[in-house]
Amino acid sequence: MAIWNARNFLVEVRLMRETVPSFAEYPFTIPAINGLDTLTFYHPVTFLIGENGAGKSTLLEAIAARWGLNPEGGTRNFNFSTRASHSSLYNHLRLSRSTRRTRDAFFLRAESYFNVATEIDNRDVTEYYGGKSLHEQSHGESFFALFMNRLGGDGFYLFDEPEAALSPSRQLAFLSRMHDLVQAGSQFIIATHSPILMAYPNAQILLLADGPPLPVAYRDTEHYTVTRNFLLRTEQMLDVLLDRPSEMPI
Repeated sequence: MAIWNARNFLVEVRLMRETVPSFAEYPFTIPAINGLDTLTFYHPVTFLIGENGAGKSTLLEAIAARWGLNPEGGTRNFNFSTRASHSSLYNHLRLSRSTRRTRDAFFLRAESYFNVATEIDNRDVTEYYGGKSLHEQSHGESFFALFMNRLGGDGFYLFDEPEAALSPSRQLAFLSRMHDLVQAGSQFIIATHSPILMAYPNAQILLLADGPPLPVAYRDTEHYTVTRNFLLRTEQMLDVLLDRPSEMPI
């Protein structure tokens, strides 16, 4: 049986089921949360994948909040709140940490990134993000500026759909940047739909579906198979999807 990676900062997440008031109330009605017991992190990069509504963001947000990071994104020092939308799940999680101490930690949520960028401007700390206001850049440029300038080694990073603002080529560049940070002792937990990102070698991929999160191989993910089939058989698949007459049998 594999053991957890001694280099990781977060070793395990356990749902303290005995403290949950009701599994008939949100977010415990989500199948992946309802069936959650213990997650062990075996690799420095873990991807949470699944359909929309599967609980990826809910779980990632709860881990971030339990770690002490601002639920809307940012670091421990970001204590702003524009709308308390996070669930109560974090109150029922127990995090097991290694003896390593983080030098850095950051939580990025695509949906509340605007609020984080505003807080960075308000704090006048743009020098740590490339020296230019993130609001004065395109969404993708500002994401990439954060990745390249703000993140350092020995960091614990939780990203919710970082591909949302990135072109395919920038996703590839993100992979390279992430690898540099992993080599420098960092740990990542990322909720994503991107088959490009989840191709990172030796990453742990956890599928959230109809029960507790389960490990899945990269080439067994729906993200990989659907994307591969579409790229290899584009016209045939479009014929089916758009109900067009097909010149070739499917």
